[in-house]
Amino acid sequence: MSLASQIFDYLAQAIGGLFLMAIILRFFLQLARADFYNPISQAVVKVTNPLLIPLRRVVPGVFGIDIASIVLALLIQLIIGEINFFIALHYFYNPISALTFGALGILQLTVYLGYAIGIVVVVSSFIAPYSSHPGILLARQLLDPLCRPIQKLIPPMGGLDFSVFFVFLGIGVLNMILKSFAYQLHIPNTGLTLLVIGF
Repeated sequence: MSLASQIFDYLAQAIGGLFLMAIILRFFLQLARADFYNPISQAVVKVTNPLLIPLRRVVPGVFGIDIASIVLALLIQLIIGEINFFIALHYFYNPISALTFGALGILQLTVYLGYAIGIVVVVSSFIAPYSSHPGILLARQLLDPLCRPIQKLIPPMGGLDFSVFFVFLGIGVLNMILKSFAYQLHIPNTGLTLLVIGF
């Protein structure tokens, strides 16, 4: 791969990854019924609206699930991946396979986002338990739907909430499953990472 191709791949992975994170966050904001007036929520909405609003006219939500966000994330993965692949190897990859790899990449980005949100919640619970910082409030709102069912089974004891620990365990298991699928599909060691933001 030429230097120019490497630079483009790097920029596409970085900028595309940030935009995909915003789309994934937008999806979970709606799913968790998070505060859309939070400044961070507002920023995510402004970044994603230009592409998401037109797509919602074609792809409606189902049972309160924002299907358009999922479709947009897959389309962004596919477009960036195919452009990267074409620049590096001068031909396009099978789009069906590229979408499969892209879906894995989106799930992997979701795992990274889950880790980040969990770390914010854990650290803030020790150093700023009563903070009203928008990032901390939003992280708690996003993690709450996962923690609540666990808290019913294992209620907080002695002021310690173990639900976040079990959420981390679940995220870790999902991460291992995704990595296993990626290796079975030979994504990390065959240059197919050109197609996938997230690996």
